[in-house]
Amino acid sequence: MHLDPAVLTQLRTEAQAQLPEIADLRHALHRVPELGLDLPRTQALVLDALAPLGLEVTPGESMSSVTAVLRGDRPGPAVLLRGDMDALPVTEETAEPFASEHPGVMHACGHDLHTAGLVGAARLLASRREQIAGSVVFMFQPGEEGPGGAQPMIDAGVLDAAGERVVAAYGLHVLSSVLPSGLVMGRSGPMLAAADSVRVTVHGRGGHGSAPHLALDPVPVAAEIVLALQAMVTRQFDVFDPVVVTVGRISAGTVNNVIGDSALIEATIRTFSEDTHGRVPERLRRVCEGVASAHGLSVTVDYQRGYPVTVNREEENDRARELTVSLFGEDAWHDAPQPIAGAEDFSYVLQQVPGAYLGLGAVPAGTDPATAAYNHSPRARFDDEALAVGPAVLAALALDRLAQG
Repeated sequence: MHLDPAVLTQLRTEAQAQLPEIADLRHALHRVPELGLDLPRTQALVLDALAPLGLEVTPGESMSSVTAVLRGDRPGPAVLLRGDMDALPVTEETAEPFASEHPGVMHACGHDLHTAGLVGAARLLASRREQIAGSVVFMFQPGEEGPGGAQPMIDAGVLDAAGERVVAAYGLHVLSSVLPSGLVMGRSGPMLAAADSVRVTVHGRGGHGSAPHLALDPVPVAAEIVLALQAMVTRQFDVFDPVVVTVGRISAGTVNNVIGDSALIEATIRTFSEDTHGRVPERLRRVCEGVASAHGLSVTVDYQRGYPVTVNREEENDRARELTVSLFGEDAWHDAPQPIAGAEDFSYVLQQVPGAYLGLGAVPAGTDPATAAYNHSPRARFDDEALAVGPAVLAALALDRLAQG
């Protein structure tokens, strides 16, 4: 650790002191959730919140991103802090006093806390400009829930916004269950999975349900493919580098006595290493084609790459652990025993520069983390008190990495 303990004490105290204002910003964001890459009201709230801080602010042109640069008083490297801003097409059922005012849209994944928390970190760092040797890039990103805003921001130059490539990048994700509020979680290596999708169409020949021998029935073939894929992941891939194939949709036919011409299978595929991520499409295609061919049918396999594996650099995860413990005590850190099977497009940033992506518990007081509604649920609720922790951790990470030189 490169920071004086007194600086960490000050960060903790100031993060707690600014909590009411940061929580108010979170509530304002929560009321006006927006989807995808076009978030005009969200962007406006962020720009208003950043205006007093004296940052170099650049709104996105083709999407509602915001890039802000804090210049320290002395020269040095640059680091990046990221918060995503978009919501989900979910109808809120929380009865919060600041619940969504947009029917069918909700901040069910906590991105309102990410955005408000990044503003909080910017405030903490802006008040320490004279202590900073280098720059901090604040990446306010749309579209994490889809179609993906991180890669377009990278293509537009966010990693070089300070005039040179950032040397490290950090972000965090709040959890509405599992972790008690204020607990920070991390691990070295894979932190989140890669998430792909596949659409398999089984092509047969329709007929009458009473005479399946005169048709080529795609339904039993589709069922066999589903089972064969489950055997594939346990027999063709290492159990310690797992693959998860979840079939979320099967569709075929119209009535019970008609054999349709085709059946549709849609699935999500989760992997935890780039090597396995690279091998799955060919193996999956081979299984689907082989099963269909054995029954005299054919398939069309449409495999779509999603976000890659999110990988934490060991030294940066160690930095996060040490700073979190120094800020909030030994009990504030949790070593994740295995990766989370969710996916994140911050992975694209961590493919380019070293860094860490952390989990932050935000279960409301009085709620059991084991039974609380999970992220993406219409009943997911998040504790404002987490906004006294996340900004302090992010600011400390930036200051400590810059102090390293």
